Amino acid sequence: MRLITHTCSNTEIVAALGRANWIVGTDDHSDYPPAVVERAERIGPDLDIDIDRVIALKPDLVITSLTVPGHERCLEKLQAAGLPCLVTRPQSLGEVADDIRRIGQAIDAGKAAESLAGRFDRVLSQQPASPPPVPILIEWWPKPVIVPGGQSWVNEMLRLAGGVNPFADADAESLEISAQQARQAAPEAVVMSWCGVEEAKYRPHIVARREGWETVPALVNQRIIPISEAWLGRPGPRLLDGIEKLREVVRLCQR
Repeated sequence: MRLITHTCSNTEIVAALGRANWIVGTDDHSDYPPAVVERAERIGPDLDIDIDRVIALKPDLVITSLTVPGHERCLEKLQAAGLPCLVTRPQSLGEVADDIRRIGQAIDAGKAAESLAGRFDRVLSQQPASPPPVPILIEWWPKPVIVPGGQSWVNEMLRLAGGVNPFADADAESLEISAQQARQAAPEAVVMSWCGVEEAKYRPHIVARREGWETVPALVNQRIIPISEAWLGRPGPRLLDGIEKLREVVRLCQR
């Protein structure tokens, strides 16, 4: 079966299910696992795929996504070309598990998918620690400051880690916040998880020097922590590891 995986998370799911050798093409931003993406043909940026390259690869299935604004344009191109598509758009950890199962069924990897999805099921059945949850601000983008809202798997990740998203009541996948909102939220830590940026290029001083944030507890206590969006922003297998990384942040705040 010839597969094209569009978005990092879908590439990682297919690889985790043991079908990496079926991937013939992937978007330019997919970077994991390295051995898989290095040999695959590139089809362009995840927000602007080259449909001619996709067609030339003659895929039996394109696994695509609607997790980021702009992905719908890519889906329109794929559908207009008459290509078979499987579309993911999870907003919760349970939906990530559901997508893993759907992908597994589509690529003849149902057993592996059930095993991986089962790990999500077991994590979701856990109860968070009893102390009051620690408010943690996850920052998807620094300028303007974009954070996850109520329609994000990050809320469950934080809950399981003993934290809470101060903006979980917002009826949105993500939202832009002001300095006043940051002060009112009073997060104990700011986690930089800038989408599309390598963690080595995260710059804590950009957060630390942000005008109007001087009294935010996270800045007062110098708790500005980088965690790559690979662990928090991609709805795939590594979210499970991301939960443990958030637990480390919560433990730091509780010292």
